[in-house]
Amino acid sequence: MFSSGEAQHNPYASVGYFHQILQKAIAAGARDIHLKVGQPPGARVRDDLIFFRIDPLRSEHTEAVVQHIVADPEILANLPRLQEYDTSYEVEGVGRFRVNVYRQRASLAIVLRVVPLRVPTLDELGAPAACRALAEKDRGLVLCVGAAGTGKSSTLAAMVDHMNAHLARHIVTIEDPVEFIHTDRKSSISQREIGFDTQSFAGALRAALRQDPDVIQVGEIRDADTMEIALQAAETGHLVLSTLHTPDVARTMNRVIALAGGGADVRERLADSLQGIIAQRLLPRSDGQGMVLAAEVLVGTGSVRESIKRPTGNPSLKELMTGGASMYGMQTFEMHIKQLVQQGLLSIEAARAAMSF
Repeated sequence: MFSSGEAQHNPYASVGYFHQILQKAIAAGARDIHLKVGQPPGARVRDDLIFFRIDPLRSEHTEAVVQHIVADPEILANLPRLQEYDTSYEVEGVGRFRVNVYRQRASLAIVLRVVPLRVPTLDELGAPAACRALAEKDRGLVLCVGAAGTGKSSTLAAMVDHMNAHLARHIVTIEDPVEFIHTDRKSSISQREIGFDTQSFAGALRAALRQDPDVIQVGEIRDADTMEIALQAAETGHLVLSTLHTPDVARTMNRVIALAGGGADVRERLADSLQGIIAQRLLPRSDGQGMVLAAEVLVGTGSVRESIKRPTGNPSLKELMTGGASMYGMQTFEMHIKQLVQQGLLSIEAARAAMSF
């Protein structure tokens, strides 16, 4: 793609040089890698953005990186008009990345999220015990929620991996882009990527219902159409896993009800379908060695379903999470954060900051 002369003038024209940047960032423990004109390459390490001690990037540097990353010839042919684009990228022996290319101040910028080559286990993530029970449900809706960068995709991948290790199921994932690569064990896993294997979440979700699935993982519920089809799938005997960008259980419930159109009938449908919600935050470990997962967990018990249908006159979801800890594995953020402090994983200062969120 680039001549040797271009590579000398522009080091990023060499794919090897670009891969060295990625390799060094991963060796430093980077979670994300930032490439933007006007500053050196950056890496998010333990929640801080740090920068390489090299020259700031120029527009031809980021454009060269995009030409390494993007495989679609139609996108490459129209780079001057590209505004944003999601894809994945893999470097053998280095790692996999979820990539977002975007335009800012008339130049291209790139953020690469590091995706481990191996699917993490629920234990390795520190995921709540309820995740195993939810992964083993036969039908219904399971939501993993939180802000961007809180590990939602990792938790869903670990739940799929748990199924794959223990259950004979056909699992269809719909992702934008595909992040973790699953290898069939007890389950058969079909992974579909938006833009390559299908055009949209809603279209792929409709098609998945004709693919004899036991489980459908939808990368994200972004609109009312996808929400409606996900509910229909859960109502017709499938287990549906998905994510939302909502910070906690209460606001997730409000968001789902709003996406589904509101009203008493929506509350009835949601109450009958919902198996559980896991809300996640990543907080800095007290030893400075990365982040620790704090989670809020709601499980679809009879009392929870009744409170969703008729919130007036019934206990709040927070009360039910507090009271359902020992029997159902439910917990509020406050409960889990206090537990993390007691275990020495979280400082009191970090806990106070998290509880004031």
